[in-house]
Amino acid sequence: MPNSKQTLLIVIALLCTYFIWGSTYLAIRFGIESFPPFLMAGVRFTLAGVILYTVMRFMGSKNPTLSEWKGASIVGLLLPALGNGTVCYVQQTVSSSVAALAIATAPIWMAIFSSVWGHYITRQEWVGIFLGVLGIGLLNLGGSLHGDYVSALLLIFAAASWSFGSIWGKHLPMPEGLMGAACQMISGGIALMIASTYFNESWPENISAKSWGAMLFLIVLGSIVAYSAFQYLLKAVRPLIASSNTFVNPIVAFAVGIWFANEHVTQNEVIALAVILLGVALILTSKNADEL
Repeated sequence: MPNSKQTLLIVIALLCTYFIWGSTYLAIRFGIESFPPFLMAGVRFTLAGVILYTVMRFMGSKNPTLSEWKGASIVGLLLPALGNGTVCYVQQTVSSSVAALAIATAPIWMAIFSSVWGHYITRQEWVGIFLGVLGIGLLNLGGSLHGDYVSALLLIFAAASWSFGSIWGKHLPMPEGLMGAACQMISGGIALMIASTYFNESWPENISAKSWGAMLFLIVLGSIVAYSAFQYLLKAVRPLIASSNTFVNPIVAFAVGIWFANEHVTQNEVIALAVILLGVALILTSKNADEL
């Protein structure tokens, strides 16, 4: 592919992860007003995966091999299921903007997990890691988490799971192109449906128009478009560049949360945002960031 076309695709994919994913946190909040969290996430990813899989097969993509299904299932469990599913669960009690802010620590976890595959963590990166942890601490002490350590730990777990899956996925056999994203979403969606059954979630009797709209947004834009864009970025650029959406997502989440849901952002949350983003910036600009 010519460099100009590839550059354009990378820019478009980045914009999708920046602005669409930044809005999905509010869409999740609207969705769980009617749907149980794991059921909503399970339906979202299963339908999106099946739709994308069908389209890719129609366009001539090959059926994945068993080893490719295994690789896609591992990533599907770590990203859509444990990563996004945990965020959906926590957003029952935490605002969309705060959830997005906590997930902004993803590049910090990527720097840590990359050491498993030989990446040496520099002094600058350690400072960035420290600032990221400090930002989460500030958020927990004086922000919307208000000492809710369970929610804080779950959001950290979600960011870590997403980051580990993103790094590990580059070393696993994976279906080619968007078929990989389809298989990951199907696998993650099935895992979430199993979790929904385990926790005795049931289909809601009354579903608001807002929740239906949120579900449609999450399936089409949040999953088929933005998740596929993220998987493309993981193959086209370094994982840390692919995860640079975490810079923009909290800002977008703050804006749409205030605009459409009258969410209140405290001064402490703004300070926490600045501290976390400074930590992420130090990691992205480190001398050996090209290894990530």
